[in-house]
Amino acid sequence: MSKLTNPSLLLLRNDEELVGQSILVVNFEQDGFLRELKALNPNAAITAFSYNHANAQYASKINGIRAVVDHTMPEGNYDLVIYYYPKAKPEALMCLDNIRAICKEDAQLLIVGENKGGVKSAEKQLKDLCGFSNKIDSAKHCILYLFSELTLNDSFDISRYHKPFQVKAGDLEFTAISVPGVFNHGALDVGTAVLLNNAPNISKGKVLDFACGAGVIAAYLGIKHPELVFTCSDVSALATYATTQTLALNNLQGDAILSDGLESIDGKFDLIISNPPFHTGIATDYTIAEAFLANAKQHLTKQGKLTIVANSFLKYPPILEAQFGQYTTDFKNTKFSVYSAA
Repeated sequence: MSKLTNPSLLLLRNDEELVGQSILVVNFEQDGFLRELKALNPNAAITAFSYNHANAQYASKINGIRAVVDHTMPEGNYDLVIYYYPKAKPEALMCLDNIRAICKEDAQLLIVGENKGGVKSAEKQLKDLCGFSNKIDSAKHCILYLFSELTLNDSFDISRYHKPFQVKAGDLEFTAISVPGVFNHGALDVGTAVLLNNAPNISKGKVLDFACGAGVIAAYLGIKHPELVFTCSDVSALATYATTQTLALNNLQGDAILSDGLESIDGKFDLIISNPPFHTGIATDYTIAEAFLANAKQHLTKQGKLTIVANSFLKYPPILEAQFGQYTTDFKNTKFSVYSAA
């Protein structure tokens, strides 16, 4: 069993609160909590919901747990909702709106999170949306809240959270759509801007936009070269949803696929292009990017090319050299580098 995180430990030391008939766990950790929750509620229907495809895959392997990954939460008339509070406040506000559209009138809402992650904001966010709230416990720099008598929503529509933003790169300007929880929500990040301004000149063929976020890279290339065929992948269901909205807004065709790394990707591409994620939490972590680079070559055609942007301080050159034998640096300044390999 995976080591329990501090938020999960705090929940389990208040196990008398973890009782229900229809239970929804949102934004859960990949630790032993779901198994412990099922043991406490052997006859309950327990749904584990995540926007993250890898998390949902983890939960799907636990007996008695229904795992769901999507951009909105499943209906269920839940009497207990357990929410691991995220670091992004806009995502939290969206989630709380969604929760209040799918739970029972007398549902209990437990919110747990780390102090440094902003969990204290939950009190203010729900102040006028519940009849009762209580700080149940705190330990290990975490807090557990209970909210009840929630003001329910008739429905939840994620389009209310669409945030259009302008993308300017080269001689192009277009609109992209973001939603809370998507990388660099509502704006073009500097790294992707550097990549767009140094993108390969490819006019035909198949393109994989890996870790697609709001679909900015695919939209940019698709507007410039309408004959390109796109597959966009991300581990986040919010990202794949945003990408479909961005492509549709710009009258572009493309598939948006949920994938943990490249595991759900089939076929070969003439271009794989990415601003790949490189960290988990605060610490620099090459695990995701290294796995991506290790497997990318088998998804390239004979003339295919990989192009990525990265912070210049990251140690990607030796990884690229190990996987491809050689690479080129297409652009470099004090902050970012664009690398290509074939």
